Amino acid sequence: MIKIAEVSHSYDKKKVLNNISLTVEKNELCALVGRNGAGKSTLIHLMLDLLPLKKGTIHLNGIPVHKKEWKKSVSYLPEKFQLYPHLTGEENIRFFASLDGNEVNEDKLKEKLTVVGLWDERNVQIRGYSKGMLQRLGLAVMLYFDTEILILDEPTSGLDPIGRIEILAILKALTNKTILLSSHHLEEIKQICTHVAYLKDGEIVKYTVSEFEAKIIKEGVLV
Repeated sequence: MIKIAEVSHSYDKKKVLNNISLTVEKNELCALVGRNGAGKSTLIHLMLDLLPLKKGTIHLNGIPVHKKEWKKSVSYLPEKFQLYPHLTGEENIRFFASLDGNEVNEDKLKEKLTVVGLWDERNVQIRGYSKGMLQRLGLAVMLYFDTEILILDEPTSGLDPIGRIEILAILKALTNKTILLSSHHLEEIKQICTHVAYLKDGEIVKYTVSEFEAKIIKEGVLV
């Protein structure tokens, strides 16, 4: 579902990604792990065609990223998702749902707000939402499009413990999704992920979660 082959990327003369390759299989939930500055956001931006891919290839659902058809198969939740504070939760998701030019599916809208626990607060302006509620609303927008591939950048960043538990529970309950999420939290990764893609010194290695935990214990790896 996600296939990255021999990708390199540099900023000026600093090479951030050095000929990396990674495959995330269908219905796999893979964490993208690395220290700050390791290149996690760079890799995600290359995958989403937000940065020009100068060396290597990236395919999403079998489609190369330079072709726009992959967008029908992929949803992305950035670390800071720009919502509209003067609108209610329902108005926000309704706005984003309408951007593809199709009529908003009322049943699906209700379903996704219910899944993230915001149906009862749907008529509240989101300026009154907590950070956890805002993140869950962003997730509802993402889930509305029902794509096969989900890419999330630090989905629990800045949340309190309850907010983290809520987001993780939603992600864990999803089925038939291929998910790549960047994270710094091993305990969260252990709860929901099947694999870890560890990015260090411009190179990437994929492990099962148990293999990665053993590596950390044996080598004292810091992420």
